[in-house]
Amino acid sequence: MGGTAPALTVTDLTAGYGPVHALRRVSLTVPAGAVVTVLGGNGAGKSTLLRAVSRTLRFHGGAVVSGTVTAAGRPLDGLPPDRVVAAGVCQVPEGRQVFARMTVEDNLRAGGLARRGDRAAKAAALRRVHELFPVLAERARQPAGLLSGGEQQMLAVGRALMAAPELLLLDEPSLGLAPLMAARIADAVREINAQGTAVLLVEQNAALALRLASHAYVLEVGEVTLSGPAGELAASDEVRRRYLGVGDAGGSAHGNDAARAAHPVLSRWDAGAPAPARAPRRKENR
Repeated sequence: MGGTAPALTVTDLTAGYGPVHALRRVSLTVPAGAVVTVLGGNGAGKSTLLRAVSRTLRFHGGAVVSGTVTAAGRPLDGLPPDRVVAAGVCQVPEGRQVFARMTVEDNLRAGGLARRGDRAAKAAALRRVHELFPVLAERARQPAGLLSGGEQQMLAVGRALMAAPELLLLDEPSLGLAPLMAARIADAVREINAQGTAVLLVEQNAALALRLASHAYVLEVGEVTLSGPAGELAASDEVRRRYLGVGDAGGSAHGNDAARAAHPVLSRWDAGAPAPARAPRRKENR
């Protein structure tokens, strides 16, 4: 990795809504070019975390109390949301939130408004989106509100990509989608990452998220309670039981002891340590 700065560094972030702290001293790192996921149940603070990074939390009645956020070494603290986008960080919000009465084409153009550059650069960004999601080219003149839920999710991701982000914040991209469409969105995330964009993924579908990510954090009631390489979290008994719906293998004490030996309880991952090598995923089609 050399001296490449992380795509995102969150340090001791506390944020909330009035007297309620939805996040308490949360720290995490997204290495450059990596996919990192945040797991947790409803109310854990996952969406608040993304809003705090993108500086949109105040639109939801919240505020950052303390802590710092940097993207590729650049402080984001105090910036308005449009400057965060200009700094290379774009969020795809939960629920897609496309402009329903505008055409697909105009939704994508809106995503490129924050990007300063010549027409050629914007045209290249549009070609990238159309290559990734061909249906958006086919439906360019249709109102976005007439698209299916999965197509609207593609549009929301494509709109963010029009700003050519270095870091993409994804909030529950598979929410409400049929399994086949969720798998297509997951494939798109892999391709986006393969093209060099880092991703911070918030996702309740833990099995899907852990297949996509190289690192994972678990948020519980606003605090990071577990973190580490995604493969190790996927193999841990605690995560399998609480987030993957898998019980202990074997009912005997001996069987449980063997499982613990194979998948020991994880210590917290040191975000400052070099990121472990990512296992190739090209043949993973499940």
